[in-house]
Amino acid sequence: VQLQASGGGVVQAGGSLRLSCVASGRAASRSVMGWFRQAPGKEREFVTARRWPNASTAYGDSVKGRFTLSRDNAKNTLYLQMSSLKAEDTAVYYCAAAEKNLITSQFRNILNYDYWGQGTLVTVSS
Repeated sequence: VQLQASGGGVVQAGGSLRLSCVASGRAASRSVMGWFRQAPGKEREFVTARRWPNASTAYGDSVKGRFTLSRDNAKNTLYLQMSSLKAEDTAVYYCAAAEKNLITSQFRNILNYDYWGQGTLVTVSS
């Protein structure tokens, strides 16, 4: 297993939650890492990604200003801090890493990612 996501759970609307994704093997050294999510009956949706160390972070329109992506290289861990959660944020969240050094315009395409975590369920109750 190269990406292991955790931290999901049930949270009330307006609350916060932090997801973690521990990387191992080749995935741990990838420059481009991010998060996607998939709600029941919907396609997998881009949440956020970044090419470390110097590129800016991209966010999906629905999470801008509420979610923050970060990474701790010493722990080989990617984080997603989620705040002001809404019922529509309910989904399975997947961390992902790409082999290639993607440019920002390529971040949103799931086909550009080579490693995927198993997903962690976030349920926001209203």
